[in-house]
Amino acid sequence: MSDKTTDIHQRRGFLKQVAGATGALPFTHGLVGGVAATSLAATAAPGAPPATADPVVGYVCFSQDEAAFVETMVNIMCPADEFTPSGVDCGLPIYIDRQLAGDFGRGAKRYSRGPWQPGRPQQGYQLPMTPEQHFKAGIEAANQACVARHRQPFDQIAPADASTFLNDLASGNVKDPRLSLAAWFNDLVYPLFTQACFSDPIYGGNYNKVFWKMVGYPGLPATNTINMVQYRGKPFPGAKDPKSIADFS
Repeated sequence: MSDKTTDIHQRRGFLKQVAGATGALPFTHGLVGGVAATSLAATAAPGAPPATADPVVGYVCFSQDEAAFVETMVNIMCPADEFTPSGVDCGLPIYIDRQLAGDFGRGAKRYSRGPWQPGRPQQGYQLPMTPEQHFKAGIEAANQACVARHRQPFDQIAPADASTFLNDLASGNVKDPRLSLAAWFNDLVYPLFTQACFSDPIYGGNYNKVFWKMVGYPGLPATNTINMVQYRGKPFPGAKDPKSIADFS
């Protein structure tokens, strides 16, 4: 097995964690405008499903440097292979950008008046920042840590180094005095990545329903109770042509 193939399968481990977490799959692009796609895996590997231009282009929330970080990150976590195009071509940065630019990113309906005292991990989000501010602060801190380690920002280091850096972030081996980068990655970044993979394509990610097709999820027809009982543990015929919200509008 070549070094390149080994590297792709190592990075695919991020996505395997997501697919494994879906269990029985009870879950209810990518042309990126303004910022060029990173060179890590922007071109789909031979045999990968073709990606076509998403009519929703451009970033609403991310700056150019932030977009470069996120594009590099999702291409490491979801490399182009025989199952999917790269994370960028699947629309994952668009989904994350739109979520952070909307009510979720603004912290709508979150209590935001403090006092802000250190909390236990099981108490969840305990910061005065909105999710958008938290996401951006984490990118800045992670990039600074990456420069300190590799003398280059995250989007410019080698793919193998980038993969190791993300794993170190998740395991708490990258420190910043201002915020916990492990909590930032595990509690904010990774859930958004998961949602981007398996959400309805109308939200920007999962372009062309590529992840639904990969795991055999039929989309909205899965809400049909009779089908759920009849086809439990069996391939569902509708999974070959998944249906999104847009297909019923």
